Amino acid sequence: MPVSLPRLPVLPRPSVPRRAPRRSAMALALAALIGLGGTLPAAAQSVIRNAELSARLFEAAQDLRDPMLAVAAARLRKSVLAMQVQRQPVKEGPSAEGITPEPRLLSWQRMLDAALEMSGGSETIAKLADDVRFAGTKGVASGQVYSITTISGNGKDTYPPLEYIGGDYAEVYVEAKDTGADLNLFVRDGLGRLVCSDTDISAIAYCGWRPATSEVFTVEVVNRGPAASSYSLITN
Repeated sequence: MPVSLPRLPVLPRPSVPRRAPRRSAMALALAALIGLGGTLPAAAQSVIRNAELSARLFEAAQDLRDPMLAVAAARLRKSVLAMQVQRQPVKEGPSAEGITPEPRLLSWQRMLDAALEMSGGSETIAKLADDVRFAGTKGVASGQVYSITTISGNGKDTYPPLEYIGGDYAEVYVEAKDTGADLNLFVRDGLGRLVCSDTDISAIAYCGWRPATSEVFTVEVVNRGPAASSYSLITN
């Protein structure tokens, strides 16, 4: 005769936290560390890593309309020193109509301007902004270079092979001007094998790896978003 099995309770589907709060929490922690004059972890002490972290802080500042985060982002961005070079990637997809490449990286001055605009005339924020503005620059330009180009919505840029020295830490970072862009970053070795990727949903992406031997690597930037954008590529 048939056996009646007990009905199992239907468990609620676990909610997946949205990306913005996680980013904001990380940014708040970084801002607190920077604001207290603490030392950032070793992974965050490179020029390229600082570029990424300052961009994430600034993204969170804009999301939350938080001028304190914007000041912290500017303080970190001020250490980003790199020389601009010209690179010509092979482009796939439609041309980025109506988009002009930015003349330079997003500057710490523009971050401070945004902080002051968000603050609504706060004297505290104005004083903190002045502290950043007149502080000495601790960054050192030591081989980091950047280039700026445009990418179409759903477009792909492939850069000529870059040579890296075996044993040295290699870094690549991309940062879009348009926050509606979704830049994915892929690094491949000379045989086309994937070495590193960053496919997070964001207008910025970072890859870091340590080559075992000196060889060339190919960098691919893919815009998964529909919006065309100017973007910067920084390498060491």
